[in-house]
Parts: sequence; structure tokens; C-alpha cells
Amino acid sequence: MSDAILTDVSDGVAVVTINRPEARNAVNGDVARGIAAATDEFDASPDVRVIVLTGAGGTFCAGMDLKGFLSGDAPVAPGRGFGGMAERPPAKPVIAAVEGYALAGGFELVLSCDLVVASEEAKFGLPEVRRGLVAGAGGLLRLPSRIPYHVAMEIALTGEHFPASRLAEVGLVNKLVPAGQALAAAKELAAKVALGAPLALAASKRVIVESADWPASEAFARQSEVISPVFRSKDATEGAMAFAEKRPPAWRGE
Repeated sequence: MSDAILTDVSDGVAVVTINRPEARNAVNGDVARGIAAATDEFDASPDVRVIVLTGAGGTFCAGMDLKGFLSGDAPVAPGRGFGGMAERPPAKPVIAAVEGYALAGGFELVLSCDLVVASEEAKFGLPEVRRGLVAGAGGLLRLPSRIPYHVAMEIALTGEHFPASRLAEVGLVNKLVPAGQALAAAKELAAKVALGAPLALAASKRVIVESADWPASEAFARQSEVISPVFRSKDATEGAMAFAEKRPPAWRGE
């Protein structure tokens, strides 16, 4: 794995850190491939239940590395798209821990996550239109389903920076914390998520993500296809036994 990405796993939580602080953690090919490799590894690992994505040096991510873009260094990973996750996020829950700037592709990486913890001083934005570009890594696709239409339009069309407090008001940020505390708070939230059974967590995420496109007449049938294996799993039996025996469950992911 490239030095552009740092990883750490503890107590079921994997932290993936974009490690290019000298470039405000702008995404180049190394970052994209590194995040994709980490995602593949952690999705397959029985030791990981939730992933935290963050950036080194007080900045989440300033977006695509424009110098790399001009030199032909594509900030994408095969099968996963921009940043190694914009087109196909991990199957497991992902929490963004945002300090400083999350702009352009950096904001789109945030939108690829399932939960967002942000510093009160964090700034978000899609400035692509001011660079003659378009937010094509999921920003225009995901933002209107996360926040009100007119706010999404304001973010996409003005290219302005928006404070974390504003995005918390419209429901995009789960938790606001003092500057420098985003990663610690994200780990606390991740620890709560990690109490859940791995199969149940992945299935719950999948239903929420995919069900938006399901016809109402098919919704319960499609949900059943996803969740039925969970009800038949060894972890489902373990969960019931642990509850009856008043002890913590020992999840096996099977």
C-alpha cells in the first residue's frame, strides 16, 4: 500500500488516513489506489466492522490533485472510481472524520461515507464550476438526496465554501465537535457501530442505500433477499443467546 495512505485497526474499527498533508491531501493515483486497496482489505477482514476515513495534517481533502490531472495521473481506481471509493463505496459502514477543508472531490468522498463527524471549523464545497469542471464523482448525484434541493443547488452552482454548522443544520453532518476533535469523536461513534454484528451492519447499510430505487410493490421482497441470510446466520443465534444469557455477544461474521 502506498505511503499516501495510512491505516490502523483497533477494536473492530479501521482508520484510513489520506497522508498528503503537503498537498492538502489532494487525491492522486496513489491515494485512489491506496483507498481502494484498504477498502478491499477491510471489507474482507473479519476483524473490521466499521471504517473511518480522515486526512492528515488538519485537512480532510482538497479534492483532485490538479497538477496530477494535468500530467495524466488519474485519481481513480478501477472498479471504484474517484478516490478509490466514490463509485463503489465499501460494503461496511464508513464514517468521515473531517477537519479543515473537504472540497470538490474531497466533499464527494465525504458523500461516499455513511456518517459524518466534522470540526466546527471545517469547510465544505463543490468549487468545480469555478474551475471549468463538474462535480462528477458523485457530488451532483448524492447531494440532492442528502439535503434539500435548493441547498444542493446553491452548493453546486455557487462553488462557495460552506461551514460545517450549515451542513449540520440541513442534516448532512451527524456531529459537530471542536477543532482537532473530529477523529476522536468519529472513533467514539465507530465504537458504537462496531457493537453490531458484521453481517447485520452490512445488510442494514445495503438496504438503506439500495432501497431508494426499489418500487414500493417490490420493496419488502427485495429487502428479504438481503436480510434473510442474516436471520439464518450463526451470529443471529449468538445474538439471541447472548441476550438471554445477559452477556456481550461474540460475533463471528458468519
